[in-house]
Amino acid sequence: MEAKAEKWEKWEKSRVFVRGIEGDYDLTAELKRLRSMPRVIKGRDIPWEGGPRMWNRWLVHPKSGITQSLMAHLKEMVPGSASQKHGHQNDAMIYILEGQGYEIHDEKRYDWEAGDVVIVHPGCVHQHFATGDKPAKVLIIKGKPVYNFMNLLFQGLVEPASKEPVPGWENYQPQAY
Repeated sequence: MEAKAEKWEKWEKSRVFVRGIEGDYDLTAELKRLRSMPRVIKGRDIPWEGGPRMWNRWLVHPKSGITQSLMAHLKEMVPGSASQKHGHQNDAMIYILEGQGYEIHDEKRYDWEAGDVVIVHPGCVHQHFATGDKPAKVLIIKGKPVYNFMNLLFQGLVEPASKEPVPGWENYQPQAY
């Protein structure tokens, strides 16, 4: 019993789990600012970024000032394309709006199609692939900003995505919706 008490003694010391936020910070002013932000964001007003294989439309991101805890973006991938192979500590939820494809999570394949939800678990090395005859459109939602705030920054790129156009899709541009 003594050994067990010694083992856990170190956990009785005071520790810092989250760094403090210091400076000119007024909760009343911040709440007023947040409440003045738009509650409806017009997706058509947000530009697409990327190409020629895949594009992103950043819907909600901490840099927008609307929320500090969520990120959401649309991703559109032409058939035959693959995302970067990567990993991160935060969970991610991917709702498949259109198209079909598959994921490779820790070397295991998971097929998906419109209407499916894909869950990416923390620490999973994964990659997204679009198949079929039309682009795959997905909505990705994650709590990544919270993980970053907690200094859980262990993310990594294993293999970058190709920047070469997929033959037959060289001039494709995502449509507004």
